[in-house]
Amino acid sequence: MYEAKSKEIVLRRVREALAKSAPFLPPTPDFTSPLHPPIDIEDLSVIFAEAFVRNSGTFLYCENEEDFFDQLYAFKKEQNIQHFFVWEPNLQTILYHAGIDFAGGEENFVQNAEAALTTCEALITRTGSILVSSANAGGRRLSVYPAVHLVVAKASQLVPDIKDGLQKVRNRYKENFPSMVSLVSGPSRTADIEKTLVMGAHGPKQLVLFLIDDLPH
Repeated sequence: MYEAKSKEIVLRRVREALAKSAPFLPPTPDFTSPLHPPIDIEDLSVIFAEAFVRNSGTFLYCENEEDFFDQLYAFKKEQNIQHFFVWEPNLQTILYHAGIDFAGGEENFVQNAEAALTTCEALITRTGSILVSSANAGGRRLSVYPAVHLVVAKASQLVPDIKDGLQKVRNRYKENFPSMVSLVSGPSRTADIEKTLVMGAHGPKQLVLFLIDDLPH
């Protein structure tokens, strides 16, 4: 008797709930609208540099390619870098003609991975990040193993957001999209152990960007 009455109460509540009008549903969000306000294209380099430095990166502005050679030479000398690895043929060519010494092979790389120079796919302005991929000759290793990761990029590689950087990669490689695409936002760091910040825990201790100004003025 009690069970039948309980069942009747439940069914009555269900009927009452079904008789009520449906609750108000909020409008479907527009997923195509941007999450952040637009960035002024003319200020890309300034906004990027500020974000990059906040991420503990070392930012070096170069007026042109000659200025890049001078600053790279001075940086190597100041940091006393003895083992400097460069695997990308285009970089090897220009550094050779500039008279800057480097190791172009992989011999003793793991033991002597002191510093390396690579290019990148794009520079993400909003986050101050460097977009790298496995498509260049440096592969995955040159941006991970060395204690100092140096990157040379051009101002024309600056894009506002991550989606713009990924589109740049897709336009460049089309169907041969790289097997690895990664964002590098400052030196490797962790504070997992007793909340003490340790630099270089899973990668380079120092990230250095040489930005060559190739934009018309």
